[in-house]
Amino acid sequence: MTPTPVGMRCPDCSKQKTPTRTLASMQVEPIATYVLIAINIAVYFGVQSSNQAYLDTVLFSSASYGGELHGVAEGEWWRLVTSGFLHVEIWHLALNALALFWLGRMVEPALGHARFLAIYFVSLLTGSMGVMLLSPDSPTLGASGAVYGLLGAAIVMARNRNIDLIQSGLVPILAINLGLTFFMSGISIGGHLGGLVGGFISAFVIEELARRRVTSIIPVVAISVVLGLAAVAGAVALATAAAS
Repeated sequence: MTPTPVGMRCPDCSKQKTPTRTLASMQVEPIATYVLIAINIAVYFGVQSSNQAYLDTVLFSSASYGGELHGVAEGEWWRLVTSGFLHVEIWHLALNALALFWLGRMVEPALGHARFLAIYFVSLLTGSMGVMLLSPDSPTLGASGAVYGLLGAAIVMARNRNIDLIQSGLVPILAINLGLTFFMSGISIGGHLGGLVGGFISAFVIEELARRRVTSIIPVVAISVVLGLAAVAGAVALATAAAS
């Protein structure tokens, strides 16, 4: 027998090199975060060169332009997604990109690309449903709903890991942003609150699956699709009711 750092092993076994995983090797580069930021930037420049692109992607229930009715209530469901990548002011894009960069580098390495994207898009869609609930006739745009969802997800994850939510800065940041949401004009309350709720729910589900040792990505994708479709169905129903 041959002495090794893990105890006595037979000569043949002691020659085998078992691959080890360190925190560095397990670190997930937040590629999805960078891609989402790049898409937002590309859409911004695309819209700057085409007013029609703005009209075709911004979120509202129903409105008339070009002699026709347009909006979610008229079957243009893609607005529920495209509006989440739409910015027309550089400061709006910069703030959302900065928040996405900060939260993405926190959440994505801990969950992986697929789970991170699941939370992002569920939050984006629940944010759109929140808009259809509280301000369906106001043209709404921006990644804020999805960003609020990531903030909600970060809070759920920190709480589950016994991280102090006050000292981490997550709850103070949420409180400040909610204050701005309610007391500043021109900010979508429905979009922010809807995204936050979506982030809470999707992160709770993903964390619960992890606690139950469910490692397959299939249940995460399936549940996220169900949540997303429910948000789309709710948004369409609310938009139709508002337009009628």
